[in-house]
Amino acid sequence: MRVPRAGVWVGGVAFVVAAVGVLLGGGAGVGTAAALPVDREADLAVHGDVSVREGVVRVRFVPQNHGPADLADATVHVRWSVPVAEVRALPGACQQAGTGAVLCRTGALGAGAKGEPVEMVVRAVGEPDAVSVRIGTEWDGGVADLNPRNNEHAVLALDTGDTYYF
Repeated sequence: MRVPRAGVWVGGVAFVVAAVGVLLGGGAGVGTAAALPVDREADLAVHGDVSVREGVVRVRFVPQNHGPADLADATVHVRWSVPVAEVRALPGACQQAGTGAVLCRTGALGAGAKGEPVEMVVRAVGEPDAVSVRIGTEWDGGVADLNPRNNEHAVLALDTGDTYYF
């Protein structure tokens, strides 16, 4: 499910709504978004895994651009349902955003290309029985993504050390 941020739909949903608005005779603001050429669509996918053991949360993922357009850069967010007490491992392309989130740049991704694997390890406050992790696209370089299902994930990981895939 796509979530509006500051009243604006992110990714492909806005593009689809805008295109429908133009077809139905929508206003001028709608026409600008819908005028994006088809070759400016890039299907950014994010897949990986999450595990939790004694309050330590490990998240790994690989961004992938299914195309058809190249991506100059994109930003992936990772959010935890619990506050983070300590960041144990964070790649250089990532930055902590408050006590419960991290933002990571993918770098340039050509059409059909996979990005560099990203792995982060954080320790949650206390030792929760489970941690919910949300992974998704925060910014996609201004291209339309008409398939947001493969880049927005929510994972509930129990504190068992088991690996949960998304």
